Amino acid sequence: MTEKGHSLKIFTSLWSMKPHDHTGKILSHQDICLKVKDAEFDGLALDLGASDINEAKAIQPYLEKNDLIPLIVAFPKTVASLEDTLLMAKDFGSPFVDVIGQVTPLSIEGMVPIIRDWLEMSDKVNMPILFETHRNCITNDLYTTLLLLDAIPEMRLCADLSHYVVDREFWYPLSNRDLGLISRIIDRSDSFQGRVASRQQIQLQLNFPQNKKWIDLFKSWWKEGIYKWKKRNFCDDFLFLCELGPPEYAMTDQFGREMSNRWEESLLIKSWIQEIWNATDKSGN
Repeated sequence: MTEKGHSLKIFTSLWSMKPHDHTGKILSHQDICLKVKDAEFDGLALDLGASDINEAKAIQPYLEKNDLIPLIVAFPKTVASLEDTLLMAKDFGSPFVDVIGQVTPLSIEGMVPIIRDWLEMSDKVNMPILFETHRNCITNDLYTTLLLLDAIPEMRLCADLSHYVVDREFWYPLSNRDLGLISRIIDRSDSFQGRVASRQQIQLQLNFPQNKKWIDLFKSWWKEGIYKWKKRNFCDDFLFLCELGPPEYAMTDQFGREMSNRWEESLLIKSWIQEIWNATDKSGN
């Protein structure tokens, strides 16, 4: 979907398709790609934390056959190990690498050199990277990430804001201060991920009426992100990833059954983003 040099690309995740809904059915790589293509997603994120390079290589021919763009999500456990992933991503044709860094010093002073090393590696390989806002990694905490952004002006993010809603246990409605902190994250985010959280749960069911206030909050953040991205980018692709994870991300009942249909929810989020994209211009309206 293109507008004035801008292009919206909506992805889903291979991790989200294993299984893809509450039935627990496991699809083959071929069937996953056909289903994703038929639903008019533009690409599929390959999460190297939930799978591995061998699986990414196994699904690659089906991605190519269905004209699906691969997005590599990396979980480097050492500074040096990211380079091989960047080279692989370049070979796959990934638009960037989404980095969830597993190297986690306890101080900002320890973190800054690691981020800078990865940025230098990105420049060397000529493969862009974005740092995902994610728990259990170097951007685990909202406050720490804001300090990193202050220290490293060239650091850009992929915003999965669900992690910070849980991380900070934000009360609803959020204070102006907390909304301002999230806006600072959005200001530095060039891609977004779609999941709705509350202060206690990482992944809410989208058809439960009690969750509407959180859905409205996330939709307002996605609108803010799209508006700000359009304002600072004359052309390029805006990538939004619908990433609804299987259990234990997805909540289950006492029998282990998922409480909603994640595939249908991913299509719902996709429709929201298309509506927001079409309705949002550079004036913020």
